[in-house]
Amino acid sequence: MEDWSARQYLKFEDERTRPPRDLLAQVPLQRPQLVVDLGCGPGNSTELLAERYPDSQVIGLDSSPDMLRKARERLPNCTFIEADIATWKPDPRADLIFGNAVMQWLPDHPAIMRRLLESMPAGGVLAIQMPDNTREPALRFQREVGASGPWKDHPEVQAAARDDLPAPEEYYDLLKPRCTHIDIWHTVYNHVMPSPQAITEWFKGSSLQPFLSPLDAASREKFLAAYTDRIIGAYKPRHDGKVLLRFPRLFILAVR
Repeated sequence: MEDWSARQYLKFEDERTRPPRDLLAQVPLQRPQLVVDLGCGPGNSTELLAERYPDSQVIGLDSSPDMLRKARERLPNCTFIEADIATWKPDPRADLIFGNAVMQWLPDHPAIMRRLLESMPAGGVLAIQMPDNTREPALRFQREVGASGPWKDHPEVQAAARDDLPAPEEYYDLLKPRCTHIDIWHTVYNHVMPSPQAITEWFKGSSLQPFLSPLDAASREKFLAAYTDRIIGAYKPRHDGKVLLRFPRLFILAVR
């Protein structure tokens, strides 16, 4: 898949930064020695961590060169590393590992979360937030459009959809034997969007990317047009012409 676009992602920076802010508010640590922001993207979540813990070493980690370039421009005093979370091994001093909207992209991410938690020192915190929106119309339309049209036999397009997240009970049973405290909750955000077309722009910076990346320019435009038609039909304007994007997210906080 081609690289992620930091510019596209940051079109909705305020809305995308609210979940990591809400997750960080529940982290009980006062003075962590080393903080790692997994899937740091363009640094918006890393900035929250650096502001909360000005005396801590804060490291951002991502696999996207474009995201890391933007993060380094934004936070020149932080360290950013290009790495694959699936194989990355944390420093044993890392007493806060923070993952905002990244784990859902990794195959067998619950096992990765368990491995990370097991590597942490006593009292360390694993804090994770993931979109839990695969049943929402905006995600369902991605699968439906991907299954039709001239790209319906393209293997990469057919493999682009994310799987549903496991149930909270599964995370609990996997992680609780390895931690002293665990908290799991859902929050449903209703993001105010200027138009239905803005929902397409939102997902072009995230879950639409794996569908669009394998396609040529003309096919991308056709895919986006078909997708946007469905979005317009499902997300009706409110009294002021704006639309609400319902966006459920799952939060997990585990203390080693």
